[in-house]
Amino acid sequence: MNRLKDATSPYLLQHADNPVDWWEWSDEAFAEARRRDVPVLLSVGYAACHWCHVMAHQSFEDGETARLMNELFVNIKVDREERPDIDAVYMEATQAMTGQGGWPMTVFATPDGEPFYCGTYFPRPQFRALLQAVDKAWREQRDDVVGQGRQVVEALTQRGPEPAGAEPPGAERLAHAVGVLAQSYDGARGGFGGAPKFPPSMALEFLLRHHARTGDDRALAMAAHTLEAMARGGMYDQLGGGFARYSVDAEWIVPHFEKMLYDNALLARVYAHWWRLTGTPFARRVALETCDWMLRDLRTPEGGLASALDADSEGVEGKYYVWTPTQLREVLGADDGAYAERLFEVTGTFEHGSSVLQLLADPDDPERYERVRTALLEARSHRVPPARDDKVVAAWNGLAVAALAECGALFDRPDLVTAAEEVARLLVDVHERDGRLVRTSRNGVAGSHAGVLEDYADVAEGLIALHAVTGDPKHVRLAGELLATVLERFQDGRGGFYDTADDAERLFRRPQDPTDNATPSGQFAAAGALLSYAALTGADWHRERAAEALSPVTPLAEKHARFAGWGLAVAEAHLAGPAEIAVIGPRDDGRTRALHQTALMATSPGAVVSVGEPGATGVPLLEDRVLVDGAPAAYVCQGFVCRLPVTTPGDLTRELRRQLDS
Repeated sequence: MNRLKDATSPYLLQHADNPVDWWEWSDEAFAEARRRDVPVLLSVGYAACHWCHVMAHQSFEDGETARLMNELFVNIKVDREERPDIDAVYMEATQAMTGQGGWPMTVFATPDGEPFYCGTYFPRPQFRALLQAVDKAWREQRDDVVGQGRQVVEALTQRGPEPAGAEPPGAERLAHAVGVLAQSYDGARGGFGGAPKFPPSMALEFLLRHHARTGDDRALAMAAHTLEAMARGGMYDQLGGGFARYSVDAEWIVPHFEKMLYDNALLARVYAHWWRLTGTPFARRVALETCDWMLRDLRTPEGGLASALDADSEGVEGKYYVWTPTQLREVLGADDGAYAERLFEVTGTFEHGSSVLQLLADPDDPERYERVRTALLEARSHRVPPARDDKVVAAWNGLAVAALAECGALFDRPDLVTAAEEVARLLVDVHERDGRLVRTSRNGVAGSHAGVLEDYADVAEGLIALHAVTGDPKHVRLAGELLATVLERFQDGRGGFYDTADDAERLFRRPQDPTDNATPSGQFAAAGALLSYAALTGADWHRERAAEALSPVTPLAEKHARFAGWGLAVAEAHLAGPAEIAVIGPRDDGRTRALHQTALMATSPGAVVSVGEPGATGVPLLEDRVLVDGAPAAYVCQGFVCRLPVTTPGDLTRELRRQLDS
């Protein structure tokens, strides 16, 4: 009996027809393992995971392998994107036992959930042999194998929090972190370290903020080079926009082709901030194309954004995206086909003579380039597309709200702001109840899994960014409700935060990890949202908690700055104030709009913006602000101590510079 047919997760539904007797994660599954006195086989993955599909085709769809699994184990399938808490604690055990991790993750555990043997992908012959070996060990050497696993569990459970400094990093430590990043920086190709290369979104945000505060040209150069190299290589979809998960090589040429919402939301925002800092037209184009891709390919009928696109189509990784010279000529004709072959570096960079498209230089003939790109995109639309994981994840949609709102405001694209409002509305209407969040929804129906720390923090961050653009005070109120839950339910009593609430399901270890992964760590994301909320409301308690949550950045910055990028970026905001900008004036007055746009263009790290009519209430930063001689005015403040109001964009820009220099 396969119990996944009623699952809400697209990943679990992919396995609903397997001959494996799958269970969803549940007390009943572990009770069945106790009844049968057999181990649990826990398989964790996600819908866009290429090697998850490979293992499924090789093993989980194979009758003989399924027979062994069903006979010897209780088999539980978990979507890591729905249950990041389960994924986190078992991945920690997998890394402790094997020295590495990845997906699919394959864990053998006792009926009490304690892992005793862990791994990742196994080809079918090895997997079958492993099933039989684990069964034999369970029957004949149970005390030994379970005891070894229990030692790992006890070590993880008893491990204290990461060493923390007494306070957030100051200017000297942040400058040192730039140097640490420079040590692993690839000066020839951009990025950090060697292959595979992942988009270092959070570290790039830190480098941009550091340059804005200090003028450090080295920080800007590393960020700009990496941002350009990523978007010119094959990891970026040169036809449709949007970034793949990572590059398998150090040159950003051949991607692992799945496209994730979280990567693209983070990157759209970073490219927009690069443009805001430098005015680089390339940055503007990439930011907008990435936003357009999110809305075109991930938007759900309910107004949210789906999680990901698969790497495979028709069972072949990358088939949807790659081209041969012959295919170019079939679509474009001989002349334009040859032009596209040169322009997009179609030289056999992938497999079987096909190529991932690159754009290593801006085209000399923009009109021809646009005609060719449009024609190829249209032709590609008739290929079989990759499958879409259409569940809506609260945290990642929160990141997208921030990106869409800021790009819409900075680039005069009100449709993007409208889309951000629609995503926020879905999060509030479907995911939120009385300050509590559920992790996922699908088809407009909330899932059953509780939100984790990153959900609360990233949704609050998105709502605060949306308020800066729209001025709607309800977004600040809602962010405050979510952050109240963070402070009530997630604090660890030592200044940090657990990744799950105090009333969440108990696992063998309560997950807590302050380091960034593919997305900002929950703790650093919470610090950022708390800091911004404090700047809008004057809530000293929130600012103090933000500062405490940043303390792990200090030791991480010493040697591991790549894994604390978001914490470093928030620390830049903390050191810069952050700036608080209140704009008061009639919304239909062009002078108000000009001041508001200037405020949104502020490069002071983490600056918060609020705009409202005279007499506005609901956001303390706006209260008691008045017009100046009947004209709209802007107030630049820090800690609710404000400079004299100004009435022109030029004066506002100068006041912001003075605030940053003070």
